[in-house]
Amino acid sequence: MSESTNERIADLVEITPISEPRVADRKARARDAILTGPIVGTLMRLALPTIAVLLAQTAVGVAETYYVGVLGTEALAGVALVFPVYMLMVTMSNGGLGSGVASALARAIGAGRQHDADALVLHAIVLAAIAGTVFTVGLLWGGPALYGALGGNGLSLRAALSYSNTVFGGAVAIWIVNLLSAALRGAGNVRVPALVTLVGAAIMIPASPALIFGFGPIPRLGVGGAGLAFVLYYVCALIVLLRYMASGRSGLKLRMARLEWRLFADILKVGIPTALNTVQTNLTVIIMTGAVGGLGVDAIAGYGIASRLDYVMIPILFGLSSAVLTMVGIAVGAGQAARARRIALISASVGSAFAEIVGLAVALAPTLWSGLFTGQAPVTIIATTYLTMVAPTYGFMAAGFVFAFAAQGAGHALWPFLAYTMRTLVAAGGGMVAVHVLHAGMVGLSAVVAASYIVFAPICGVPMLSRRLWRAPAKQDTP
Repeated sequence: MSESTNERIADLVEITPISEPRVADRKARARDAILTGPIVGTLMRLALPTIAVLLAQTAVGVAETYYVGVLGTEALAGVALVFPVYMLMVTMSNGGLGSGVASALARAIGAGRQHDADALVLHAIVLAAIAGTVFTVGLLWGGPALYGALGGNGLSLRAALSYSNTVFGGAVAIWIVNLLSAALRGAGNVRVPALVTLVGAAIMIPASPALIFGFGPIPRLGVGGAGLAFVLYYVCALIVLLRYMASGRSGLKLRMARLEWRLFADILKVGIPTALNTVQTNLTVIIMTGAVGGLGVDAIAGYGIASRLDYVMIPILFGLSSAVLTMVGIAVGAGQAARARRIALISASVGSAFAEIVGLAVALAPTLWSGLFTGQAPVTIIATTYLTMVAPTYGFMAAGFVFAFAAQGAGHALWPFLAYTMRTLVAAGGGMVAVHVLHAGMVGLSAVVAASYIVFAPICGVPMLSRRLWRAPAKQDTP
């Protein structure tokens, strides 16, 4: 993107200086809305921009897949090899360490510890730089072996490395943008991360084919151009967010500060277990896909179509749950444990009701979903089996998701970690047993997936019953 494009985006997020009293007044009003305002209305105000962002990112991913598909099967296969690793990085930064950053920020703001809140921004950037460097070095060094082990060879391996080296070459920028966005969400500022992402999506959709196929003075870069479009977006977003947060307009002031272990620990005590949750989720997908692979091509296709609905639900639930994390964190930090619990319970009811309505509708008429992708009877039968058994448990999945983020907002990640671990054991382990030992086919595999969601929710909900876990820390500010 050009410098003028950067300037236009910067203008959109209003990074011009603003007086301290106006910033303080806006922060106070946002905090009061969370602590005293209507829960559902505040929840929707915070959740909807994040949901819009995630849907926009999904649209960008679909568009890019289409563009790469024009290059041929090898290019498409190469990107497919990289995609799970890229998604692991994105989920670890957004929902893993990002949750730790948002939780620490929300609790500091709720407790009135503004100095700590500002300092946490710098600590988040340091963690992002370290994590991004690990991904860059790891994939540049180990990429050939990894993608080869996943089945890449010849042209597909070449394409995978071209795409991977470009994307992960910009891993530090990706991590910093995602953790800064998490910091803003933790402070209750969802508008700016949403706006930056939506503007970026609007620019990337036409920019990506220009870099892939060439346009005017831009050379044809092939599959590497798709990766470069991602990196350019994140670099520009990084510049915009750094300028915005340095201005103090966000309510958080990025400034140089002494690095303190207690602030790193406040992020990591939630961030590390939550990042491990994302690893377990990706591992579950890999193992489940391997189990389904033993049932044949029709089963793989049918499972892929049906389980895709699970992944459509996740961005919506993540947007809702991110808002819950912020609201609960600020309430706990302010010493309002009862309201924090009430936020969690009401939000879980909203999320589970929405998910259950969707799940029951699809279970009653599964071809409404599977028919969008295929008309082949063997594939449709497999998809129908999965949807009729798993979709009715979406309410449990949603409740567990919200309860997990609520506990993380309160600064406690143990029970969510145990819940994700149990879900992995039931879904992945049980799925392998159902298919390879009991020979129960898709019926058995679907049953264990449904059971994993049913088990997941109450374990995530355990913190709702504990007064100790919700005890608010003493308010203090660090000079």
